[in-house]
Amino acid sequence: MRKLILLLLFIPLVVGCNSSVEDSTKSLNVIVINSNDTMLFDKNVFYIEANKKITLTLNHKGIMRKDIMGHNFVLLKRNVNIEAFLRKAMNSKENDYIPFGEETIAYTKLLGGGESDTITFTIQDPGRYLFLCSFPNHFPMMKGELIVR
Repeated sequence: MRKLILLLLFIPLVVGCNSSVEDSTKSLNVIVINSNDTMLFDKNVFYIEANKKITLTLNHKGIMRKDIMGHNFVLLKRNVNIEAFLRKAMNSKENDYIPFGEETIAYTKLLGGGESDTITFTIQDPGRYLFLCSFPNHFPMMKGELIVR
């Protein structure tokens, strides 16, 4: 009986410790997003915490070269004129379709099939931020939101 009482007292401690470990890993702001040769991101919404370092990895799971089916992850500042940004991006091939200017928060390099890139950044202001692939004509299918709380 005494062993049963000790066991019943010990279980909540173990469960409590495990849940705090899980909660702390959720707050690390680690994002993995996959793309492919059919012009898709596997996720289009992410929730992160403000003022914490974000580590984002983009994987291109396809097989096509980057000059044919290149993908990148571009996170835009709020209130960017998306049409103007995309027009400038289309003319920025020499810079992996990232136009020079102040519209972006962070971006990966342009990837071909089988490649990956990891970036780190921080966002201070809560809100909704648009992310996209800036390779010409990919935006309609390759976009999403980063929601910062």
